[in-house]
Amino acid sequence: MSAKLRNLMVAAGSAALLAACAVGPKPVVPTTPVSSQGDFIGSQSAAVSTAAVQGDWWRLYNDPVLDGLIEQALAENNQLEAAAANLRAVRASLSEARSNRLPSTTVTGAANRSQSSTITNPAAGGAELPEVDTYDVGLDMSYEIDLFGRVESTIRAARADHRAAEAALEVVRVTVVAETARAYADTCALNAQVAVAERNIGLQGQTADLTQNLLNAGSGNGLDVARARAALEQTRATLPPLRAARDAALFRLATLTGRTPAEASEAAKACNTTPQLSQPIPVGDGAALLARRPDIRQAEAKLAAAGARVNVATAGMFPSIRLGGSLGSTALDSSDLGNNENFRFSVGPLISWSFPNVFAARARIKQAGALADAALADYDQTVLTALQETETALSAYANELDRQRALRTARDQAKRAAELSRLRFDAGADNFLSVLDAERTLASADAALAGSEQSVANAQVTLFKALGGSWTQDN
Repeated sequence: MSAKLRNLMVAAGSAALLAACAVGPKPVVPTTPVSSQGDFIGSQSAAVSTAAVQGDWWRLYNDPVLDGLIEQALAENNQLEAAAANLRAVRASLSEARSNRLPSTTVTGAANRSQSSTITNPAAGGAELPEVDTYDVGLDMSYEIDLFGRVESTIRAARADHRAAEAALEVVRVTVVAETARAYADTCALNAQVAVAERNIGLQGQTADLTQNLLNAGSGNGLDVARARAALEQTRATLPPLRAARDAALFRLATLTGRTPAEASEAAKACNTTPQLSQPIPVGDGAALLARRPDIRQAEAKLAAAGARVNVATAGMFPSIRLGGSLGSTALDSSDLGNNENFRFSVGPLISWSFPNVFAARARIKQAGALADAALADYDQTVLTALQETETALSAYANELDRQRALRTARDQAKRAAELSRLRFDAGADNFLSVLDAERTLASADAALAGSEQSVANAQVTLFKALGGSWTQDN
């Protein structure tokens, strides 16, 4: 029995040595525009540099609170956990596809008691036939001879799916880190805007009290009091939406870090200084961007998977050949199992082919080809979108910095105008209306400058997100 088993295994091994010959088109190698390989259009700004992008870019803010929040988000975010679970599922599918390279085996065992019918066995002469016990054990094996590359193409598709799932996980990671930084920056910036509004309310309240005192002393008038009170209430009305926006940012931050709103970070809640960069943002160049962006890697992997599935569909046009074999023992008594006279075996090829009904196979090839064309178009679009997002973010950041500089100058001049207007009013050279107008302008300038701090931080985060990221498992 051992010799027969050895011969069977040798036959299976010989079949395995047949080289798989994948049928169908060769894999598509995507290309990128030559113009996308060089420096960015917006890299001429002094606010950025062409140095290599830093994967843990949030550390450029040198903010321990932000570092801790992002570390927490990477560990606790539910979207990341779902993406990681999906990657594990795809990895298991890859292992399943690879198992098709190996023979499939089935171990069987059976014990039966049977009795023949006298009708079906006339030789018994009507006598009752005895009951018969039979015992059987066996090992069945089958192996697909991958002549046309169906198995290998299936494995290539599964391998590409695995790369796509890895890239999808990093897409989520990039988004979670960026949105965590954005939520934290929004919380800090809105706290700062609330502080500015409260300071302006205090100053305008003093002005309103002054007009009331002048009226009480007989040297003022009710019109000035009404105007001062109106300006005060207008500024006070800006507080509720600022506080609501601050709370929304704080609650968003809690969700990103895997916490409920009631468990929101106390450090973030107390922050009132927008995170600041102390150096230009390193942006690299177009070639590095296209190699780094995880969504591009994901699109490229999907294209490879689609191409492999065209080969799988094409292999369906050809015969499927399996080498099958079985060995075992059948006996009337369990103690006789394994005796030479009870040994049985079989070996031989099994060929299956859908010919002449090839219409379904051709339809599958057309479907797979169309999906491959769509994957190529998606890849090209992903490349263009990545370049567009990066250039747009660079432009938005540079222009917001210019706007902030202009707003800072406007605020400084408005402050100077308010001081001069108050001096002239105290000296009797101007009426109180000029004081109110100057203070109203100063309040607007202060609010606009504080809002610009938030816009600059958002533009920075958007740029970092567009540039992508590259994390190791330790990150």
